[in-house]
Amino acid sequence: MSKIVVYQKPTCTTCRQVHAALTDKGVDFEAVNYYTDPIPKKKIKELLKKMGIPAVELLRKKESIYKELKLGEKKFSENELVDLMAEHPDLIERPIVEKGAKAILARPADRLREIL
Repeated sequence: MSKIVVYQKPTCTTCRQVHAALTDKGVDFEAVNYYTDPIPKKKIKELLKKMGIPAVELLRKKESIYKELKLGEKKFSENELVDLMAEHPDLIERPIVEKGAKAILARPADRLREIL
């Protein structure tokens, strides 16, 4: 059975809900705080592929860095967006739950059922 990895920010309410749900179910998982342990560009690309979404769908549009970089005003390539997410973790929507060949954006937290 594939190990579950949760990419999260521990202070995020949804991340805490996912963490609690997995713990309550007795699921063995690894929690990665991507603010202290940044997700490399290659891994971001891999997660996007596993989720089946373009990089733009993983952006946190309400973050101040999103506005500062004017991400809603210009067109960026997939690689440019991945580079920006690797450089500015606040741009990455969370939590991302990965299990084997599949990954989901567990937002809202009840989407967790899709991967368990």
